[in-house]
Amino acid sequence: MSSATSHSGISSIFPIAIFVSGNDQQTLSLNHTPYTVGRKVDRDLVIADPRVSREHALIVAENGEFFVVDLGSKHGTFVNGEKVDRHKLQRNDRLEFGARDVAYLIFHPLHTTSNTAREFLSQISGMQIAPEASDLEKLTLFMEAARKLNTIGVLDEILVTLLEATLKLTRAERGYIFLRDLDGTLTLAAGRNLKGEPLLDDKTISRSVLDGALTSNSEYLVTDTSKELDVKERQSIVAFDLRTVICMPLRKPLVQATRADQPAGGEVMGALYVDSRFASRDIAGVSKDILRAIATEAAQLIENARLVQAEEAGRRNQQELSIAASIQQRLLAVTLPEVPFARVNGRNMSCKEIGGDFFEAVNTPQGLAVVLADVSGKGVSAALLASILQGMVYSQLISGMPLVEIVDAVNRFFTYKHIGEKYATMIITRLRNDGDLEYVNCGHIPPVWICGNEVLRPSHGNLPVGLLADATYSSDRCQMRPGDRLILVTDGVTEAENARGDMFDSERLEQVAGKSTSMEDVFRAVADFCGGTPLNDDCTVVELSYTGS
Repeated sequence: MSSATSHSGISSIFPIAIFVSGNDQQTLSLNHTPYTVGRKVDRDLVIADPRVSREHALIVAENGEFFVVDLGSKHGTFVNGEKVDRHKLQRNDRLEFGARDVAYLIFHPLHTTSNTAREFLSQISGMQIAPEASDLEKLTLFMEAARKLNTIGVLDEILVTLLEATLKLTRAERGYIFLRDLDGTLTLAAGRNLKGEPLLDDKTISRSVLDGALTSNSEYLVTDTSKELDVKERQSIVAFDLRTVICMPLRKPLVQATRADQPAGGEVMGALYVDSRFASRDIAGVSKDILRAIATEAAQLIENARLVQAEEAGRRNQQELSIAASIQQRLLAVTLPEVPFARVNGRNMSCKEIGGDFFEAVNTPQGLAVVLADVSGKGVSAALLASILQGMVYSQLISGMPLVEIVDAVNRFFTYKHIGEKYATMIITRLRNDGDLEYVNCGHIPPVWICGNEVLRPSHGNLPVGLLADATYSSDRCQMRPGDRLILVTDGVTEAENARGDMFDSERLEQVAGKSTSMEDVFRAVADFCGGTPLNDDCTVVELSYTGS
C-alpha cells in the first residue's frame, strides 16, 4: 500500500475506513488524496477479485468533505447498496466495489470527545435519585446514562461515572471495578466511595467474594452478612465488619446469540464490587435483575471503550507511520544525475507504508555510481536501517572510496552494532565513460545485462552485509558497449506471486527485460502477472543504460 503526504484541504486528523473481506478486517487510514481502489497492485487498496476493475474508484477530499468517485468500472461502485458515480460520504457508509457482499469498506471518520460529552459526564456524576424511585425508574435512569456514556471513548471517565451512578443507585458505601489484563491478571481499574472520593486501596474488600464470583462466573449478593450461616468462613468480611457485599462478574458481550440456551455473556472480563459496613435497606430494595443489568451495561461500556481506545491507538500509529513514510520518502528521494555517457532511472513500490528497499545514483570523479539495497524484513525496523545504510553509502561514494571498501565499511557497521537478525543484500556499481563497469554483488539478485540481442546474468557474488564480521568482499567487471543496459531489481520483483501462488521468477524477468524499452515494462509485467494479488514485498527496479562517450 503506497503512502503520500496529505494535500491541502485535508484535516490533520485523518479519517479511517474499515475494510472487511471474508473473515478478515483491516483498519485503513485515508491519509492522502486521492485514495485509490482497484485490482491493480499499485492501488492504495487492492481488492483481488475479478469483478473489481484494475483502476476502479477514488476516494477524494474536497474542502474537508470526502467523496467516492467511480472511474468507469465495469461492475460499478455502490454506497449503501445504491450504484453511484460520485457520492458524498457520511459516517458508517458502506462502500462496495464491483464484488458485492464479498468485500466492502465502511467509511468511519474518527470522532473526538466533545465538550458536550464532558458536560454530560459531569451531570451524570452529580445526578440524584429520589428515595421513592422504583426499580424500573432506577433502571431506566441508569440505562439512559449508559447509552449516552457509550458514545464517549474515555475509559477512565466511563468507569468512574459508572461507579458513581451505581453507588447512588444502591446507596452502598464504596464501589470498585476490577478488570483483567491481556495476561489474565486482575487489576483495580477504578474505586470510589459514596462521597465521590477516589479509592486507590482495595486491601479491605472481601477478596474471597471477589475471587469466588470470578471463578464461578456467578453473582454474589448479600445485604446482611450477620444472617449468613457460612459468613465466619469469610475472614475479610468479619475482619472489616462488612454487612453488605455485592460482586457481579462483568462478562464480555457476545456478538450474537445463535441458540436459545446460549449464555447471555461471554468470558469474564472483570467484576463490579460494592460493599457497606451496614445492612442497607436501599440495596435490599434493588433487585438482582437490576444489578445484573448494571453489570451487563458496564461490560458493554468497557468493551466499547476498549475498542475505541484500540481504534484511537491504531489511528495514532497509522498517523505516525504516515509521517515516517513521508520522512523516508524525502530521505530516499534520488536526484538522478545527468552524465554524457549514460542514463539512469529507478522506481520503488512499497508493499507497506514504509519499506526496506532503496536505490541511489551518484556522479563521482571515478564514474557514475549506482547502488540498490534490500534490508531484510519489512516495516519500521527495515526502513530505519535502509535510511542509515543509504546515508553511509552516499557519503562514501561522494568521498571517492573504492566500492569494495564501501561494502567492507557497511558490513563492519552492521555487525559491530549487533542489529539482531538484520542484514542487507545490495549491489553497487560504478560505470566509467569508456564503458568499464565495476560491480560488487552482496547476496543480491544478479543483474540483467542486455548486451545487444543477448540477455546475460553476471554471476559474481559475495555474502550479504551484516551476516559475518570477518566476511571478505571482491568486485568484478563488465565491458559495456553503447546501447547496453543493466537492470537491477530487488527480490520483491522475482518473488511477486499471482493468485495461484506462482512466482514471477528470474526467467520471466529475463524475458521481459530482453524485450523491454524501459524499466516501466518490468513493473507492468509484474502487475499483469499478479492480477489482483497484493504485493508481499517491496519492488524496486533500477535501469542503467550506457550510451557511449
